[in-house]
Amino acid sequence: MKSTPLTTELRLTREPRWIVRAAILLAGLPIALPAQTAFTWQQIKDKFEAANPTLKAAQASIDESRAAQITAYLRPNPTASGLLDQISPFAPQTSGSGQNVYRPLTNLQPWGQVSYLHEREQKRELRLETAKKNTEVTVSTYSDQERGLVFNLRTAYVQVLQAKAFQQNAKENLDYWDRELGLFRTRLNAGDLAQLDLDRLRLQRIPFESDFEAATVNLRTAKIQLLQLLNDRTPIEQFDVSGTYDFTDALMTMEEYQNEALAARPDLRVALQNVELARLTHRLAVADGSTDPTFSFDFARNPPIPSYFGVSVSIPLRIFDRNQGEKARTQIDIGRDERLVDAARAQVFNDVDSAYVTMVSALNLLRPYKAEYLKLSSDTRDKVLYAYQNGGASLTDYLDAEKSNRDIRLAYLNLIGSYLTAAAQMNMAVGREVMQ
Repeated sequence: MKSTPLTTELRLTREPRWIVRAAILLAGLPIALPAQTAFTWQQIKDKFEAANPTLKAAQASIDESRAAQITAYLRPNPTASGLLDQISPFAPQTSGSGQNVYRPLTNLQPWGQVSYLHEREQKRELRLETAKKNTEVTVSTYSDQERGLVFNLRTAYVQVLQAKAFQQNAKENLDYWDRELGLFRTRLNAGDLAQLDLDRLRLQRIPFESDFEAATVNLRTAKIQLLQLLNDRTPIEQFDVSGTYDFTDALMTMEEYQNEALAARPDLRVALQNVELARLTHRLAVADGSTDPTFSFDFARNPPIPSYFGVSVSIPLRIFDRNQGEKARTQIDIGRDERLVDAARAQVFNDVDSAYVTMVSALNLLRPYKAEYLKLSSDTRDKVLYAYQNGGASLTDYLDAEKSNRDIRLAYLNLIGSYLTAAAQMNMAVGREVMQ
């Protein structure tokens, strides 16, 4: 039977009234979505250090290096040898009564030996010290890898802030233009504006719409890149960051940044530790060239002697030095690593200088923008608008003034983004956060 509005109404009336009322109320309520969470930079960094798979994999190398310290300090195990000689399974034996008896172990001569290799010249201690120094190099290498990844994270974080600033600016421009269009429509209705001018003003809304849509897409893309670094599967709509999108007009001197970098840069620390490791490796190579005696203790039985024991020492004869190539190689490694320290130190100065010049250049441009250009462009647009409304300027002049104001605001936001990126570059150049 086909349902009709009347039958539907009858069915509803048969239900309890409270169910019908509840259904009507629930149908009118909006669907509640999870609240959007905004993370600060420190929270973003903590999440990154806890969840980034690249850092997790790098941390495993530190554990491996520490495990190698156990192996490096192991003592040589003693060697045990045994021998049963003079077993006569097929030789007949005659007893005192003249009867043949089977005694294959009558002339048995057992022999046993325990030997131990004694390592001289502190080989074991040097191996442990080398393993510990190698662990220090691994820890510093991990810090250097983290330094690069944190720079990528900070850059992605700044890109999200920049995209949010662009979207907010585009929305403000669009709202402003919509308010102006409302006023122009009022003037059109009052006969104070031509339809052609209103149409041209309406077409001018297209760039504002394009800016807003592009900013929305860029914001979503920036969040996706940041979530990828965090290894986070949070929906884009529920993820956000918070922070001040502005610049700080306070810098230390370049020499102060350089001194901070020389003390904190992990790659420079790796280079210095590699020199110490090369020296330890050379000492170990020299120690490995020494001879290690083997001490042995043996005991046996040789009828009619009940038992006896003996002590022996075995010392290899170093007629040919088979470790001279390793000694030469490790000596060369010391000189090479010392040259790499000079290269790493030069790289530190280069990175700090580049980041400092970029920050100073951005600040030199930002100061007049904030102090003069932004206000000047807004005032100029408002004055041209007033002149146009009173017949003192053309529509083209007003549109040019509006475009100029829009370009100056975008340029200012871009400069802030360049400054914040340069600040992140300075943090990477120094090796720790000196710019917030």
